[in-house]
Amino acid sequence: MFTIPEQFSAASKATLESQLALLNALTNKTFEGVEKVLDLHLSAAKESLEESNATTKQFLSAKDAQEWLSLVAAQTQPNAEKALAYSRSLASIASGLQAEFSKVAEAQIAETSRKVLELVEEVTKNAPAGTENAIAMVKSTIGNVNAGYEQLSKTTKQAVEALEANLNTVTQLQPVTKAARAAGKK
Repeated sequence: MFTIPEQFSAASKATLESQLALLNALTNKTFEGVEKVLDLHLSAAKESLEESNATTKQFLSAKDAQEWLSLVAAQTQPNAEKALAYSRSLASIASGLQAEFSKVAEAQIAETSRKVLELVEEVTKNAPAGTENAIAMVKSTIGNVNAGYEQLSKTTKQAVEALEANLNTVTQLQPVTKAARAAGKK
């Protein structure tokens, strides 16, 4: 049978190992997310450079101001669509990263909570009489921390869902805007 200090020492070691595992997992997910964002930036920059070269050639070949203005107008809509696609890709990466963070953190927090509750149960078996209130308070605190984390997780998920919904709304409005412009030109 372990003594209470030995139990807390083992629990502290397990908690530290658990926190290091969580930190390592979150760091790996962060690097994956940064890598995706950098890939997105690089491909967007490369595409932008290629398109800028082609557009510059078109502008330089314009014979008069009217042709130049029509080239400028023709570039506006594709550029807006590309910016929107870029924003959607960025939001998708952020959403995926947030989901991965939540999944890793939820699993880790559930495991840590389980271990802490096991420790509290083990300690309560050997606890002196009269400590029931303190033990109940510790259990209540653990429950409150878990409830707080769950609320934070729900709020974060709702924020990401709202961002995705806003991007979807903008995407759906874009064809309406095109149709309105086309109708206005007639």
